[in-house]
Amino acid sequence: MVLDQSRSVRKETGARYKPQHGKKKHALGRTATLTKIGETAKRVVRGRGSSPKTRVLRTNVANLYDAKSKKYMKAKIEIVTGNPANRHFVRRNIMTKGTIIKTDKGDARITSSPGQDGVVNAVLI
Repeated sequence: MVLDQSRSVRKETGARYKPQHGKKKHALGRTATLTKIGETAKRVVRGRGSSPKTRVLRTNVANLYDAKSKKYMKAKIEIVTGNPANRHFVRRNIMTKGTIIKTDKGDARITSSPGQDGVVNAVLI
């Protein structure tokens, strides 16, 4: 079934809007990527205007920023310890923006959207 991001057919009162048109390409939605920990796997998706959007399906590496030394480094992701988006994502090791991850360098917060940016950027906390 197609995910649709257009306006609802029903009004707040329960009445129906007059029919405008069917489903359009610009109102297309997609299922969430749900990036997990594992060997790196990416998928390129065509975006609006033919612009490519890279999705990370699985990864075990993060670009880590250390605010004290003001340097970036690669870090191995060990486990997800917290996720403000959904508490059930923690036990499933799903990474989204804002997720707290445990790395070999210490705990970090993800600052990028892995399902849209194609990379996991994080800041040490």
